[in-house]
Amino acid sequence: MGPTWKTKYGNRRVRHDPPTLAEAIEAAKDITDDPQAMAEFAASLMGVPVEEARAAVLKAGAKRSRLPAPTVAFTSRAGAQRAVVVERKRTVPRMLDRSSWQRT
Repeated sequence: MGPTWKTKYGNRRVRHDPPTLAEAIEAAKDITDDPQAMAEFAASLMGVPVEEARAAVLKAGAKRSRLPAPTVAFTSRAGAQRAVVVERKRTVPRMLDRSSWQRT
């Protein structure tokens, strides 16, 4: 656990979870597509040997390749165009009548 301090509502603690190698690999995937570069990047982030990171990158890549590829299907009728109409209902602020502001 992290540091503890007192507030008027009681003791507060901050939980500190160090990053994992899997998170470093996910960050490396966003930067490069080359598995060797991913392994080097993740190893430098985590301070582990490149061989260990390379094995984890290959394992993560194998898991990812087993997933079915996402399919996108577009359906439309021939000659028909789709239209989206957005109607906005405008609200007008109501003004109060000063004659109703009578003191009692």
